[in-house]
Amino acid sequence: MTLNDAWTELFGGAAPQQRPAAMTLAGLPSEPGGGGGGGSADLKADEAPWHAAGNTAGELRTSTATSLTDLDSANDGVAGGTAGFDSSAALTEILGTWKTRLTAVRDECGRLEGSLKAAGRDFGEREDATRRKIAAEAPVPPQAKEN
Repeated sequence: MTLNDAWTELFGGAAPQQRPAAMTLAGLPSEPGGGGGGGSADLKADEAPWHAAGNTAGELRTSTATSLTDLDSANDGVAGGTAGFDSSAALTEILGTWKTRLTAVRDECGRLEGSLKAAGRDFGEREDATRRKIAAEAPVPPQAKEN
């Protein structure tokens, strides 16, 4: 069953925009006839984006930790200054929920920082290992014959 037939069976109509249904990888169109992808044949796993994402998570962790400290400092003395007002209980409740949220963000960013950097390192190591394996298994070109 072709993709168009499956589409018709599942959704009761032709594929969108009357084009044949097709699969893509990373948004690249397939070659006519259903062969490989239309992009570069070289698939590379670069560690740089993973490290950059890990660094961003680390920066967010640091700024969130600073925000927690600033929140505590800004709230010092509020309870005593608002004693007797209905808003005092609401301010205390709001402070607790914000501290819980910011603590969760800080902790998750700390966890992600290490995980993202480790993923980048692992991709880089696998890329190097694959490159070495391909080079080791590549056929040796025949020597030019002397005349």
